[in-house]
Amino acid sequence: MDYEGLIIRPPSEAYSLLLQVTVGCSHNKCTFCGTYRQKKFKIKPMEQIATDLTEARSYGRVEKVFLCDGDALIIPQPRLEELLELINLNLPTIERIGTYANAKSILRKSVDELKKLRELGLKIIYLGVETGNIELLQKIHKGATYEQMVEAAHRVKEAGIALSVTVILGLGGIEKSVEHALDTAKILTDMDPDYAGALTLMLVPQTPLYEDYMAGRFVLPDKFGFIRELYLIIANSNFTNCYFTSNHASNYLPIKAYLPLQKENVLKLISSVIDEKDMKRIRPEYLRGL
Repeated sequence: MDYEGLIIRPPSEAYSLLLQVTVGCSHNKCTFCGTYRQKKFKIKPMEQIATDLTEARSYGRVEKVFLCDGDALIIPQPRLEELLELINLNLPTIERIGTYANAKSILRKSVDELKKLRELGLKIIYLGVETGNIELLQKIHKGATYEQMVEAAHRVKEAGIALSVTVILGLGGIEKSVEHALDTAKILTDMDPDYAGALTLMLVPQTPLYEDYMAGRFVLPDKFGFIRELYLIIANSNFTNCYFTSNHASNYLPIKAYLPLQKENVLKLISSVIDEKDMKRIRPEYLRGL
């Protein structure tokens, strides 16, 4: 496979074929993210993608494909349809195609266009929400408003595509910790995703947020401060049917829960860890990672 630079994927795509169809991120301005800063965004030539798919045919049965890099949905609709058709042609056992997206790229597609992509195999979209706090969304240069992200979520769900969103614990620092958590609970409620994942902020050198941290302009919560945010987000979110996790390697307290079904139990668990300051149940620093 022809990979350019670092390739990342969601935890749930661990066993998927990683097909790089774009390089970098079409936005690439978030102050906390250093993943694609060394990459200039481009859409890879269809000829190279076809070559990669020819190689993938030799791998045997392939059931899931994840489209890399940061935002494959930004590809213009006709070309994206052609790409999905090419995947189906080369990998007849394919059951699901997934991709990262941002609100801007989703809102460039109509519901009918998203439905067409679903017919061609696009079954799940991963959207980084990060926070529901309006001030923080602007401060981190997210490139989307609260309203745009909610509208993007509704458009994906109306098209029948599963929606998985991520939020970041600690993104407001100590100063905005509670506001960040409560507003994030609100946007998750308004979006009502199928899956939601909480990550814990890990500062990346050479990013603007890291520079703020080093200059003393940004102060991180402590371990239990991050976990309190997790508690507040779950306690104040209302979902129809959502699988909520904090099992990413960055998190201090891994949880998996179906909400609202297991809400009471998971809140009791988190509360007990906070009240008892139970370090045995917290992931040690050396096991944390991006």
